[in-house]
Amino acid sequence: MFMATSVVLHDRFRLSYAHMVFILLIITSIFVLPTSSTSRGSLDQYSHDSTVRNGFRINLKHVDGAGNFTKLELVQRGMNRGKYRLQRLSALAVTSVDDDIKSQVHTGSGEFLMSLSIGTPPTSYLAIMDTGSDLIWTQCKPCTECYKQPTPIFDPSTSSSFSKLSCTNNLCRALTASMCSDNACEYLYAYGDDSTTQGIMASETFTFGEPSSKDKSASISISNVGFGCGNDNEGGGFTQGAGLVGLGRGSLSLVSQLGTGKFSYCLNSIDSTQTSSLLFGSLANLVNTTTSDNEIQTTPLLKNPSQPSFYYLDLEGITVGETLLSIPKSTFQLKPSGSGGFIIDSGTTITYLQKTGFNAVKKAFISQMKLTVADSSTGLDLCFNLPNDVSEIDVPKLIFHFKGADLDLPGNNYMIADSDLELVCLAMGASNGLSIFGNVQQQNMLILHDLEKEVMSFVPTKCDQL
Repeated sequence: MFMATSVVLHDRFRLSYAHMVFILLIITSIFVLPTSSTSRGSLDQYSHDSTVRNGFRINLKHVDGAGNFTKLELVQRGMNRGKYRLQRLSALAVTSVDDDIKSQVHTGSGEFLMSLSIGTPPTSYLAIMDTGSDLIWTQCKPCTECYKQPTPIFDPSTSSSFSKLSCTNNLCRALTASMCSDNACEYLYAYGDDSTTQGIMASETFTFGEPSSKDKSASISISNVGFGCGNDNEGGGFTQGAGLVGLGRGSLSLVSQLGTGKFSYCLNSIDSTQTSSLLFGSLANLVNTTTSDNEIQTTPLLKNPSQPSFYYLDLEGITVGETLLSIPKSTFQLKPSGSGGFIIDSGTTITYLQKTGFNAVKKAFISQMKLTVADSSTGLDLCFNLPNDVSEIDVPKLIFHFKGADLDLPGNNYMIADSDLELVCLAMGASNGLSIFGNVQQQNMLILHDLEKEVMSFVPTKCDQL
């Protein structure tokens, strides 16, 4: 017998036990949703600032949070937004660092938005959170090429705290593509979906959170944040927000500039009406949760010199049900050439496994599920038919074995069911080379990115109660 979860289709989803501990898979219905190193950048002076050190929280909104979509539709929309990025990253992952097309590519086009303001007086906008890139940027006037955004485009001439960065500034030197014009640092930053932003590097006062909130701790103003003032922004990857906040491992990222050395986030279920949380400073520590230490799983972060922004993990194996799958260890390994490997990314919706690994997972689910495989057009590789007369289904457990950490996922973190379509689908897909741990699999886990200790930690958490 394999370890499984039991799901009730019509009885408001009760949890059952059958010889083993089961996990719950929620059947959804239609609903309404209201760079090169981790060295610090221009904000060394803030590493001792009590407000930053004590920590602060930023609320995150899913890009489809105001829509009227089923859980399956939300997954499909996220997959569609990320398909071009996945193709580019997959192509990069099989390329040697010595090949001519080698370049640092950043993920872009994320799935979660944060509220922030820029300048003095402040101009508010929504920015994409992206753990797969470093640069903080927003669209700026005057525009050579700017896409339509829901809030006014930032005009640096109206801000008393705006200042251009010189070509000798460390953040300018950290860019992979820059040039000097009148001692001002000009940048070009490219993303995996072929979107680009181009403009001038500058420093500004940023206010994170919502200053008008009754909860004063919900916002914090920080001066001298290095960012890209984008006058030429092209491609379809940014239309969800008016810019992007990079949380990668390089010196340009927000976490590196803050000097806190760590951050964590807790993502609610993709179909939740609640906001998710991004935490900095002492609030990022997992010991602040009510979870016991033995529930915290910690694994080392790996480095890839050819893609230094990404958070690479050492995935050693996968268990489906009670079966440790026979997958060659090399399948998910980061190659000396810089190709392959396994990254965790907040901006990718579902998990993509290198083809050999995914085929093994797919075969195991087909073997262990007590349902017939469906011929569906959902965009997901594996779906099963839900019979009309069934009241509950058993779903095999899924465990990712990282070095030093076994991540036992809840059922609704990898199986997406839709009672209207009478389908239940595996929220995973195949990739060529690079494997990506997506945000659906990260739901309801507090995930700590510790750049100083170079580890990542996971702890099960009810994110809507954090």
